[in-house]
Amino acid sequence: MDDYITTISGVHFTIMDPKPEDIRIEDIAHALSLMTRANGHLPQFYSVAQHCIACYYEAQTRNYDQRVVLACLLHDASEAYLSDLTRPVKKNMTIYQQVEKQIQDMIYIKYLGAGLSKHEAELVSSVDDAELYYEFLNLKKEELMKQPPILVRSHDYPVRDMKEVEDEFLSCFESAGGIRS
Repeated sequence: MDDYITTISGVHFTIMDPKPEDIRIEDIAHALSLMTRANGHLPQFYSVAQHCIACYYEAQTRNYDQRVVLACLLHDASEAYLSDLTRPVKKNMTIYQQVEKQIQDMIYIKYLGAGLSKHEAELVSSVDDAELYYEFLNLKKEELMKQPPILVRSHDYPVRDMKEVEDEFLSCFESAGGIRS
């Protein structure tokens, strides 16, 4: 068996030797819309794409610049190629972290023109952590942190049609200035 995955658009994406031209926003939107958060341990389906869209809107509401808003939408994009791992698992898998960083940086370079600065990464992380906290609080009634993070935009967590989520992800991408290539 060859060392690649075949994406929904037919690209043979080689995980250990990724190429920027093999990254497609349509593949990312499709895969993330079908991938569940929390490794499926939620009382209902809530996708990684829904989480990314929520992060996008939170960053907009915080009046972050368009680059950070787009980075919030794309912050889990590497999972379209690798899968979503829960934080307790991921933190113990060094090789996964290295490959994820390589692919995620490549995605940022392709769609943002460069990787994130330390400050931008901190802003993205604060949005991601806030969304994670409130997803677990609202969907599982579980508080993941002693001090609740700030979330300036409230929203609900409905079960949504996957194609609708995929289309919204692509719409957010374009609204934030992302260019399909």
